[in-house]
Amino acid sequence: MPIKCVRQQAMSNAFFSGGASPHSHTPLSLQIGVRLMAPPILADAEAASAAAASVIVPNGMVRTDVPAPAIYVFSKQTVRPDGASAVGDLKLSVSDMPMLSCHYIQKGLFFPPPGVPMASLVSSLAASLSRALDVFPALAGRFVTLRDNSIVIRCDDAAVDFYHAVAPALRLDDFLVPDADVPSKLTNGLFPMDRTVSYNGHNRPLTSFQLTVLGDGAVFVGFVANHAVVDGTSFWHFFNTWAELCRGAPVREPDFRRNYFGDSTAVLRFPGGVGPAVTFDAEAPLRERILHFSAAAIRELKATANRWKRTGQDPEVNGKLVHDSKVQGGRAEVSSFQSLCAHIWRAVTRTRRLLAANSTATFRMAVNCRHRLRPAISPLYFGNAIQIVATTATVAELASNDLSWAAARLHPTVAAYEDGAIRRAVAEWEAAPRCFPLGNPDGAALTMGSSPRFPMYDGNDFGWGRPLAVRSGRANKFDGKMSAFPGQAGDGSVDVEVCLAPDTMACLLRDDEFLQYVSSPAP
Repeated sequence: MPIKCVRQQAMSNAFFSGGASPHSHTPLSLQIGVRLMAPPILADAEAASAAAASVIVPNGMVRTDVPAPAIYVFSKQTVRPDGASAVGDLKLSVSDMPMLSCHYIQKGLFFPPPGVPMASLVSSLAASLSRALDVFPALAGRFVTLRDNSIVIRCDDAAVDFYHAVAPALRLDDFLVPDADVPSKLTNGLFPMDRTVSYNGHNRPLTSFQLTVLGDGAVFVGFVANHAVVDGTSFWHFFNTWAELCRGAPVREPDFRRNYFGDSTAVLRFPGGVGPAVTFDAEAPLRERILHFSAAAIRELKATANRWKRTGQDPEVNGKLVHDSKVQGGRAEVSSFQSLCAHIWRAVTRTRRLLAANSTATFRMAVNCRHRLRPAISPLYFGNAIQIVATTATVAELASNDLSWAAARLHPTVAAYEDGAIRRAVAEWEAAPRCFPLGNPDGAALTMGSSPRFPMYDGNDFGWGRPLAVRSGRANKFDGKMSAFPGQAGDGSVDVEVCLAPDTMACLLRDDEFLQYVSSPAP
């Protein structure tokens, strides 16, 4: 199906850093109903060479004597939904509004070389993106603040940006480096709208997309989405839909009904239209690692947490989003994911050596409320349906007790977070509306986001193979922020993206008790 309306700009000499230089592009025209035109590329190698040939400096002159950036935006398209939206305005819910101070979510996937001409790939992705936006028109809208200070998503087909970038000097191996820190300076260039705060959806697109082609032919598909519009469940639902439409598979329609907690009248007020800032120091130094926990290691952690004998059998591996009602030895069973979280909590707290013994260590976990409410809301509910569950212990308690103790501390907090607790949290927020205080102000907290149950690998085949790895940008990262991803092999293993202060990370990587459960993913 043709893209309803697309504007394309060639930017062969521009490095993307939140926006292109006004001197770095020349417009190309596209007509409604015609095949998407490719950027002026004679061959992929020629595109890479052209991009690497020169650099634009502030006065607009071309310089050939300065180092070139690693990733260049080669073209930009403005993509609209394939059809006119009939959704209308969607009011931000009591779970959406606290996210207005968060950065846009930045996540994407590496893929093997597609094996098709790049012009065809760009055309196919843009056309299927147009159809996906037709299914999710809210993602092509903008925020509007009404007279009563409520904020709505105006689904008016305002369009999104789709970037085609090239990285001729980089290979997949430059990004997926085993037993090393994530090369954040490279990874950050894979995403547009860097560090955009969600409130800015009043005047910025609510989503943005970037296809980056590496020198070895591997590609990265990056998706950036306003965090006050989507949570992780909705984010990956859209990503799956885009991939499904690209390969001609059926899609699951999102549920746009705003019946989460009824018609709340609570609002957040921003005098003068000046929105909130992020609630943490985004410039603080960090080290970032992707730590792999095999299915066998997770089984062992769960057995230890539950004081079982090692049987090697465990049908339930990733229990973050499931209320585990099984009983072992007269007490509720600690799930695999809770066991893994307890292991990380103890280890990171040990390595934060400046914490006093009586300091309170906090473990925060994002939980999906869709199935926890009574009555449950649709698993396809579009928007934020998450809350944060916090478990606390003193540093001394975590140091003097074993994994089983820490896991038993985490488990009841998560298991008890059902309909009543969710609605009490909402009532407290409505009484004192505020943005979510993301961060680690006392230096003793850990925050676990994302989920190993999200369909990051399953369902995201665009037609040329299963993804190779998931990576994120620098949005919403601070000391103690972690994100859980499913292992690429689909065997029940888990990858945890860990962001820590440099000295804490250095200590963690020398902690043999922690590292005995960490391994490299199978090739």
